[in-house]
Amino acid sequence: QVQLVESGGGLVQAGDSLRLSCAASGRTFSNYAMGWFRQAPGKERDFVAHISWSGGSTFYADSVKGRFTISRDNAKNTVYLQMNSLIPEDTAVYYCAARPVWYTGDYSPSRYVSWGQGTQVTVSS
Repeated sequence: QVQLVESGGGLVQAGDSLRLSCAASGRTFSNYAMGWFRQAPGKERDFVAHISWSGGSTFYADSVKGRFTISRDNAKNTVYLQMNSLIPEDTAVYYCAARPVWYTGDYSPSRYVSWGQGTQVTVSS
């Protein structure tokens, strides 16, 4: 499995921006599609964004569409989540996840095979 390490979380004010990074190691990064998820206290882990192995295809949850952008740099084995116009409802632990390119189907957490440890994002009002 690929190993994943997130970074870039922090405490920001509403309207600010943050960029999360997820560094991968252990397997060929371009063999994996990547996703970002988030989990607020007492809630389930929710899908945020997904990017194909090449970066040519992306998909977003409605709650972040137009504000967040997922991207990847296969030369650096890294996937990013640019978060703009943050709101308090974006407060959560953010996780990156990987799944092999041949996996199909929806973007539920069960469809991803490797997970990072998470990074906290807190947005104050």
